[in-house]
Amino acid sequence: MGKFNIESLSIPDVKLIKHQVIDDNRGTFSEIFNRDYLKNLGVDCCVFQENFTVNHRGVVRGLHCQIEPYIQDKLVRCTKGRIFDVVVDVRTNSPWFGKWISINLSEDDNSLLWVPGGFLHGFCSLVDNTVVEFKCTGQWNLAYERAVIWNDPWLNINWPLPHDEIVVSERELTRNDFSAVKNWFFYEPGAELMMDK
Repeated sequence: MGKFNIESLSIPDVKLIKHQVIDDNRGTFSEIFNRDYLKNLGVDCCVFQENFTVNHRGVVRGLHCQIEPYIQDKLVRCTKGRIFDVVVDVRTNSPWFGKWISINLSEDDNSLLWVPGGFLHGFCSLVDNTVVEFKCTGQWNLAYERAVIWNDPWLNINWPLPHDEIVVSERELTRNDFSAVKNWFFYEPGAELMMDK
């Protein structure tokens, strides 16, 4: 493996990135972000903003995205603890529209998740004091934020904890259901192939 190994998930635009870990008598060293190297592998992450969250067990953040002109691609990493990470395709005319995928990220797996614009993103913290960091390619702007409630019955996301153990903000409880997703993004056939170049 080179510095990074990139794997397309079942929705091809979503990528799992494994970074190399060098282990010697001093400890370990990892290069976890290199814009030019990742761009050559099809992940163009021009970082504009970086976020850091500390989460109790059972906390769900999401499902969120931003629309034009404040679209945010995200590079997500769990640096402490474990999360159940969820991505939902909300691109009109996409063959995966309304489909969700999940992956567990932890401090031990040397992985990052690439979530491009056109997808809702959210996660559930599986242990106390879980730390999640994500690099974003655009600035947060409340007026252009869009969201779907975490327990939307149509999506029927299989969250790994009982619903009575989930902790969300009051704001998250007021989110729309999935029927509100109308033309937030448009799917471009072949774009996922370009990402795999």
